[in-house]
Amino acid sequence: MRARLALLVAAVSVLIVIAFLVPLALLLRTAAVDRATVRATADAQSLAPVVGTADPETVRLTVEQLAAESGRPVSVFLPDGDVLGSHSPRTPAVELAGRGQSLTAESADGREVVIAVQGRPDGTAVIRTVVPYAEMTAGVGRAWLVLALLGVLLVLIGLAVADRLARNLVRPIDELSAVSHRLANAELEARVQPAGPAELREVGGALNHLAGRIQELLVQEREQVADLSHRLRTPLTALRLEAESLRDPQDAARITDAVDGLERAVTGLIRQARWRTPTAGAASTDAVAAVTDRVAFWSVLAEDTGRAVELDLAPGPLPVAVPADELAAAVDALLGNVFAHTPDGTAFAVRLAPGGDHVMLTVADEGPGIAADSVRRGASQAGSTGLGLDIARRAAQASGGRLELGERPGGGAEVILRLGRATGTPEPQTRASGSPVR
Repeated sequence: MRARLALLVAAVSVLIVIAFLVPLALLLRTAAVDRATVRATADAQSLAPVVGTADPETVRLTVEQLAAESGRPVSVFLPDGDVLGSHSPRTPAVELAGRGQSLTAESADGREVVIAVQGRPDGTAVIRTVVPYAEMTAGVGRAWLVLALLGVLLVLIGLAVADRLARNLVRPIDELSAVSHRLANAELEARVQPAGPAELREVGGALNHLAGRIQELLVQEREQVADLSHRLRTPLTALRLEAESLRDPQDAARITDAVDGLERAVTGLIRQARWRTPTAGAASTDAVAAVTDRVAFWSVLAEDTGRAVELDLAPGPLPVAVPADELAAAVDALLGNVFAHTPDGTAFAVRLAPGGDHVMLTVADEGPGIAADSVRRGASQAGSTGLGLDIARRAAQASGGRLELGERPGGGAEVILRLGRATGTPEPQTRASGSPVR
């Protein structure tokens, strides 16, 4: 904010300086041009008595003397066509002055001054001189430089004054920002010492009140989470007992695994709700093992619905920077969409391959395709929750990757999940056969 205040003051100062100095600079230039023109006109008019009465030789000597003293070309056009002094063509201004009208005109060499001299017995003579651009702008550049330095000095003084005034305003704001960042990092004991203008003191008090309220809400939330944990584990225990009572051992093992996976998912959700998140950057999962496990789980449903599954996995391990449970949820979300949004019998393929700094997981099917905005959280074209693709997207972004939607060349949807590679040792992969996320 301090920099923005300085920028604002600088912008205002520059505008004020420009508003005053630019017209002054133009006025100086106009005055210099007028001064040079008046001086040249006076020199030319001083020849008028000689040109009107003297013989050509006297006029020639006087013209040459004036040209040498002034440093400007001076020409006299006599009525008989002779040109005395500097040789120059008869310009339109000279032709007009020959009719008895004195004037000034712009030319390629500078400002042309022509004076008509009447009274000669043979007609009207014309005195012509040219004021070069260098003479008209002499001293203007130096004056502009002085004005520019003065303007810069005024802007710097304004910035210095504004900086001292803004310092007292910005210091309390910096303290507010520091405390807010500490609160964001779960340092809920952080408080701000209200200071500065009345508005900032009020904001500081509000921030302290907010921090206290957050502590109260977190205590209530933890109590509710603890109660939720107890209430969910009771029906899960009942489900496990029911599964163990099944006569078919395979069905019993499959349902028990599903209940275990659901219990792990509930435990993970409770842990996240209690702010017990793992250290950032510590997660590393073998993508080959995770994808193999989830495809094996979905293959049972694929066989029941008549779907052909094509699995193409690169040799492992391929560690990615995603926790095992989040990667499993992302794969379940992609495969669950295939089953939810394509008719029975639709084949799909799962491919996993390294690609530079990423590991690319591709799920393609032969269904009707997928809308480009389906990755938006809550967006669904088939009446579902619209969270599946967003779960996969967030898992990819957390690892430094991204989610890409496309279409297969022969029709159907193709979803590519680019997962960032991990450098640590992958977490041991446990069989997570719980209910998929849809």
